[in-house]
Amino acid sequence: MPDTIEPVRIASKIMKINHAGEFGAINIYRAQILVARLFSPQLVATLEDFLSHERKHLEIFGRILQSRGIARCKSFWLCGIGGFCLGLITALMGRAGIMTCTAAVETVVTHHLLAQLASLEAENDSEAYQAVQSILSEELEHQQHGIEQSKGSLLFKPVSAVVSCATSAVIWLGFQL
Repeated sequence: MPDTIEPVRIASKIMKINHAGEFGAINIYRAQILVARLFSPQLVATLEDFLSHERKHLEIFGRILQSRGIARCKSFWLCGIGGFCLGLITALMGRAGIMTCTAAVETVVTHHLLAQLASLEAENDSEAYQAVQSILSEELEHQQHGIEQSKGSLLFKPVSAVVSCATSAVIWLGFQL
């Protein structure tokens, strides 16, 4: 009897990508905190608060993956390494770079989360829907804070464009793997 491969449900793919994305976000904030301790100490408390949110989000998606017996996304380590590099580079640009990075990443992420909610509702996966819904308000809070704190910066448009493209590319890649 030939081996059959069960089709991957969209909810499983979303949970895997969100889990990897949270790992990337954790590493963005880790790198930014490292640099901010030296050059922007007034941002450290905010960044640590955002980091605690992202760790909680990682746990939420990790629990679902574990309970469903789903392996993490193949892009998990890419998200982590890429996130750390992105956090380091933007932190070296100072407060404006850090806040622009937050605004750009969270703008892309919230857009994807809202689209995911529609897909998960259509798939009737209430557990996955509730997981995404449970993190949305904190991601929106990060986005708004980043936008407010980077408003008027000359770095905003170019850094935002690069960070948004990188974030979208990693999400796209996660769906392809």
